[in-house]
Amino acid sequence: MIPQTRAGRRQLILDILGRRSVRSQGELLEILSRDGFAVTQATLSRDLVELGAVKVREGKTLVYAVPGEGGDRTARVAPGPEEVSLRLRRQCEELLVTARVSANLVVVRTPSGAANYLASALDHADETDIMGTIAGDDTIMIITGGQAQSRALANRLLALAGRERAEPVEVQAHRPAGPPDYLPNQPTQPAESTRRPTGDTNKEYR
Repeated sequence: MIPQTRAGRRQLILDILGRRSVRSQGELLEILSRDGFAVTQATLSRDLVELGAVKVREGKTLVYAVPGEGGDRTARVAPGPEEVSLRLRRQCEELLVTARVSANLVVVRTPSGAANYLASALDHADETDIMGTIAGDDTIMIITGGQAQSRALANRLLALAGRERAEPVEVQAHRPAGPPDYLPNQPTQPAESTRRPTGDTNKEYR
């Protein structure tokens, strides 16, 4: 759910132009309307200007493009599905270390300082199981719709990283405190008593 605010509307515009080719403001207005945003042409024009959106050539047509992320602010056409998939595969191959499943979460570890790069590729990928990501320095928390989706997503990410046979590690709940079932150093059989018997065992009775 995107809030019906100016910030929410502009973020949606960025998401749309970052994912698909849009040729006109009329087409963009129609897409926004399907997502529940009733916007006037004047408001949309102002949004596009302030977002830095420009028209660039894609084949024989002109489409809207927005500045890239990070230091390179060059406006680029939205990448196609194959390019998005290739980027995610490349990032997983280079950056994914582990994928751990816990209920509706997938916790991904990366090398130090690399979490944001992989999270960005995940955010732009066409992964319907992903509801959102939170990235730190070397850890990404991916929120999904449930445990089944988490396991499926973790398996896909591991496959993209070239680890098709590796199962995602599932975080197990801690066992309640109590006496251990088995102590490694505890003998399994009772030790014979070393206590010496009382009395003279060699005494004969008549």
